[in-house]
Amino acid sequence: MYPEELVKPMKEDLTKVGFEELHTSEEVDAALAKPGTTLVVVNSVCGCAAANARPGAKMSLDNAKKPDHIVTVFAGVDREATDRARSRMVPFPPSSPSMALFKDGELVHMLERHHIEGRPAEMIADNLVEAYNEYC
Repeated sequence: MYPEELVKPMKEDLTKVGFEELHTSEEVDAALAKPGTTLVVVNSVCGCAAANARPGAKMSLDNAKKPDHIVTVFAGVDREATDRARSRMVPFPPSSPSMALFKDGELVHMLERHHIEGRPAEMIADNLVEAYNEYC
C-alpha cells in the first residue's frame, strides 16, 4: 500500500478533470452497470502513468464523442476496486497503468501497460479517441 500523501497528486491528476474515484468492488459494479460507455483507468505510481497514461487519458476527452462515464481505480491503493475492475477486463492480464472502455457493462476496448509504456500521450489519446468514435 502506498502512502496517501504520495498518491494524492496522482489521483487528483484525473479527478480534477472529472474522473470518479472508485474504492470498493461495489462501486466498480455500480459504475459498470450504468448504461452507455464507461472508461476505466487503472492508475499507478509508475513513471509511464505520469508521462503517458494520465496525460493520454485526459487528452482523449477533447473529442466530440467521449465516454458517458469516466472512472478510476488506483493500483496498490484501492486494492478491492482494482481487483474487481481487473476481473471485468478478462481475458487481459492485470497491468497498470491500463485503460478499458466498457459499453453497457461489456468490455469493448483495452489498453494494456505494453500499449502505454514508451508511447507518447498523444498516441494513447488517439487510440482511445478511435475507440470513442466507434463505441460512444
